[in-house]
Amino acid sequence: MKFIHLTDLHVIAPKSAACDSTPAERLALAVDSINTEHADAELVVVTGDLTHWGNRRSYDLFLTEMGKLSMPFALITGNHDKNAVLKSVFPAIPCDEKGFVQQVLHTTAGPFILMDTVSEEGDYGVFCADRRSWLDRQLASLQRPALLFMHHPPFKAGIPVMDDMRLRDADALFHVLDRHRDKVRHLFCGHLHRTLSGNWRGFSISVMRSLHHQSTLGHDCSPLTLSTLAYGIVLVDDETVIQHQHCFVEQEPGLKLSSYD
Repeated sequence: MKFIHLTDLHVIAPKSAACDSTPAERLALAVDSINTEHADAELVVVTGDLTHWGNRRSYDLFLTEMGKLSMPFALITGNHDKNAVLKSVFPAIPCDEKGFVQQVLHTTAGPFILMDTVSEEGDYGVFCADRRSWLDRQLASLQRPALLFMHHPPFKAGIPVMDDMRLRDADALFHVLDRHRDKVRHLFCGHLHRTLSGNWRGFSISVMRSLHHQSTLGHDCSPLTLSTLAYGIVLVDDETVIQHQHCFVEQEPGLKLSSYD
């Protein structure tokens, strides 16, 4: 299975600029690239920060651009999003019985569990008892291992200001995952505005860069940068989970292998 991983879009409406860039135009370019270059992808997953201000006009613009995709999309929200506003614009968005924006998708590669880590009190992530109970039940019911998606990473990434905004309930989340270790294949995150991969307490993890601005490894993650546009291309089979970073606008010059002959 192939799917696309998008994150941290920060769409603003009207199509105004943020950090000397227009996020909605960057999303439009990504959608065009996905439809043109990767139309065989089965799904696009967006791991939060759909908009920058969380207002209705921004969500309308986000949904307009995403509606141009030639394949379905699924999403979770991030610290810049307002779940209540999104639900009013997109009433069909899947939620659990408590109203959290999370769901289980059944795909050809197995279950995808999309988790809601949004806090109403700050930019950091939370995973309260209700959300942990929901995840515990979902994992217990699975017949195949799942890919998990969340906005806030539960681990430190070495960027102090972002580490302060990571998931605060990491230990509690780990205890749920550890009880069902054979049901968890990989954990995808956003929020950090950097591409990274590694291992957290025995679970493989990856983070995709923002479609908008990137953070750096400075103490306060500044200066922010506007890097080459990119999204993740994820390939999943029975043996592997591989995420490529696809830079889709500024392509490097081609090189013939015969140059090395």
